[in-house]
Amino acid sequence: MVSQVFTIAKNTFVEATRQPIVFFLLMISGVLQVFNTWNTGFSMGYASVDSAEVKSDTKLLFDIGLSTVFGIGVLMAAFVATSAISREIENKTVLTVISKPISRITVILGKYLGVASLLMMSSIIMLGFLLIAVRHGVLETAADDPDMPVIIFSVVGIGLVLGLAAWGNFFYGWNFPQTSVMLLLPATVLVYVGVLMFSKKWEFQPLSKDFLPQVVTACAALTLAILVMAAVATAASTRLGQVMTILVCVGFFVAALMSNFFLGRHVFQNQSVAIVDSATPQDASRDFMKDQEPLVVRLNRPLPRPIPPGSPIYFSSSPNGFPALHLEDYRVNAEGKFEGDVNEINDVKGPASLGPGLFARSARDQELVVVNVGNGSTRLFKAPEKGDYVFITPTKIQPLLLAVWGAIPNLQYFWLLDAVSQNRPVPVRYLLLAVFYAGVQIVGCLSIAVMLFQRRDVG
Repeated sequence: MVSQVFTIAKNTFVEATRQPIVFFLLMISGVLQVFNTWNTGFSMGYASVDSAEVKSDTKLLFDIGLSTVFGIGVLMAAFVATSAISREIENKTVLTVISKPISRITVILGKYLGVASLLMMSSIIMLGFLLIAVRHGVLETAADDPDMPVIIFSVVGIGLVLGLAAWGNFFYGWNFPQTSVMLLLPATVLVYVGVLMFSKKWEFQPLSKDFLPQVVTACAALTLAILVMAAVATAASTRLGQVMTILVCVGFFVAALMSNFFLGRHVFQNQSVAIVDSATPQDASRDFMKDQEPLVVRLNRPLPRPIPPGSPIYFSSSPNGFPALHLEDYRVNAEGKFEGDVNEINDVKGPASLGPGLFARSARDQELVVVNVGNGSTRLFKAPEKGDYVFITPTKIQPLLLAVWGAIPNLQYFWLLDAVSQNRPVPVRYLLLAVFYAGVQIVGCLSIAVMLFQRRDVG
């Protein structure tokens, strides 16, 4: 079965690279990235984090550039998947495969892997165009000098690709779109590496100087979203034609991006009392997460009411209070008060009766001192940091909305622009969860594709 899947995937990939629409969309992506360096100089004084890899107008350039790649990736997934499945069913060419001892599950897996391989290669090319545009930056005024290494390397690279493809087509009969697409991948990588080797004044520099790891991470996460869209397109094309497949992909794309707005913001309900301006341990030599060192949290505004020592404190990077950096397994008595003497919270390690969690040690005006109680057993992902929201009540969860919201795929998990512009490093754990989430969505969509294709009359 593995060899059959590989063979079908290989044939699907080769056929997909020969489609003129793939080459056309890749070229459109490159042209749009060029225009983005001209028409994104409208940040209106937007101030990003100074240490962020993209800020001011470049943040807008990266935002629109990512959106361009995402949109074109969705269209390409629909066109390629339709050609790989729906058109073969209409033309009866799929009968040559089905008539052999090959299961329909094998056909779907092979078709998806072929489509996904092309989309991954195309995503690398389009994201390479984006990274080159980000290196060039935005021409904010007419007095700004263009980045000549970017322009020269890009023109030479694209010119060589088109010239070699035309030469091969004329003398050897090579398929022009296929040759161009296959050459664009190494050409884009080489152009980007060449651009990194030179400054804007043609001075040699280390590759790491202009390399943006967080930007590359965000691009990799977006590739996962495009692979999910490929699975959606594969499922839709088993029953629908090209136009309807495109409509389904666009509808899925919009719903998956808007699910947070229509459902997600109502699932978790809480009201923040302040935002963290800074969070530093009283003793910098000790680890707040492990040593129960008191953490001094300065807020952006005074607390609305006094907070007694021993009160549970919640922190979250989300304004709705989820996920909250606090475990709700502390013990209280029948009157709803903490067991034991709450004044014992002044002890650095705190009383065991409070259980693991974050608790107030003192609170006045815009300063809050919290302690991590539980002898290091609190399973916190990270310490509170600047920009986190502060809560003094636990977050309420709406189970029914949570079930519906969780069932609808959410592409916002792959959109890391805010993390990049706010200079918040993306943890490896998050990336692994994103890969797992994308895998679940892909398996789910392909399962639907198999069920739809099993009963499809292809004769």
